[in-house]
Amino acid sequence: MTKENTCCFTGHRKIAPAQQMIVAEHLRDTVEKLIRGGFTEFLAGGALGFDTMAAQCVLSLKEKYPHIRLVLALPCVTQTKGWSAEDVLVYENIKQQADEVVYTSQEYTRGCMFKRNRYLVDHSSVCVAYLTGNKGGTAYTVAYAHQKGLNVINLGAQ
Repeated sequence: MTKENTCCFTGHRKIAPAQQMIVAEHLRDTVEKLIRGGFTEFLAGGALGFDTMAAQCVLSLKEKYPHIRLVLALPCVTQTKGWSAEDVLVYENIKQQADEVVYTSQEYTRGCMFKRNRYLVDHSSVCVAYLTGNKGGTAYTVAYAHQKGLNVINLGAQ
């Protein structure tokens, strides 16, 4: 995995139901453009919402582009604690289909989500985001990506 051909995703856990289809379409178009531009590695953080949407998008595109890889960069082994049974099932399914799974921490700590977010950015040259506000983990990750010189594509601004 080289940074030059790697893209990471970051986004809100909640996407308004009326926006989900539009965001998914923009996401698919964006990922396909990146693939055609030479990107082969896609890093997702495994959270609910946009992370899940992005991981599922990459997995669905693997049929058309079998050379691409989905790498899950997860904050800790117990990430799904407190999730619904349905969300855990979706998460485990994505995890099984991923080409690689990396845990940035074994145990949950106050900073493990930020550590995961920095890992995503530090191993990528492009960040595809769904950011609609200026607070929270997504805003932090996008700011960090800008600071590190990544090309940030914000689907939340479209």
